[in-house]
Amino acid sequence: MIGKLTGTVDMVGDDHVILDVGGVGYIVHCPASSLARLKKGERVALTIETRLTEESIRLYGFGTAQEREWFRLLQTVQNVGARVALSVLSTLSPQDLHTAIALSDKAAIGRAQGVGPKLATRIISELKDKAPAPIFAGSDAKGLSPAAATPSGDAQAALVKLGYAPAQASELVARALQSLGPNAPVDAVIREALKALAR
Repeated sequence: MIGKLTGTVDMVGDDHVILDVGGVGYIVHCPASSLARLKKGERVALTIETRLTEESIRLYGFGTAQEREWFRLLQTVQNVGARVALSVLSTLSPQDLHTAIALSDKAAIGRAQGVGPKLATRIISELKDKAPAPIFAGSDAKGLSPAAATPSGDAQAALVKLGYAPAQASELVARALQSLGPNAPVDAVIREALKALAR
């Protein structure tokens, strides 16, 4: 199985990139957000998810490990295959998807092509307690390894340490960030979340 590819971008298509690795061109399907950061001739590293079927071998590439984790997780939902999972990740960043699930925002998830209201509701209900914490910041333009923990991830981890369930902590942090803005410092997010509990 292939878990990572490092090479030169040979071509960027609508839903894939051809990555030249030592003279071999790999077709790697990526979310639109990852494709938008890639330029022909640029050297990049992509986290890879390999899918084997009787008919083909498909490679899916992501700029961060968290994107790949969401890709895997989305496909645990009934009627969500690789195409729909890529569509969701093309529409929402991992952080936005985490927030939409925490806030039960089916309209945000429903913006993805191939996701109707029923499927959006199913994604929320099935992933509410499984969603990975938003611990990774976005990768740089070259699609390299994930950066340090985000303030929202730190705030959620702090609330879990205080005894709150991960799903509840996710929702509290998402609501606090809605009030304070996405760049709020960790301590302010935690205070806002705890104030919301006291109301």
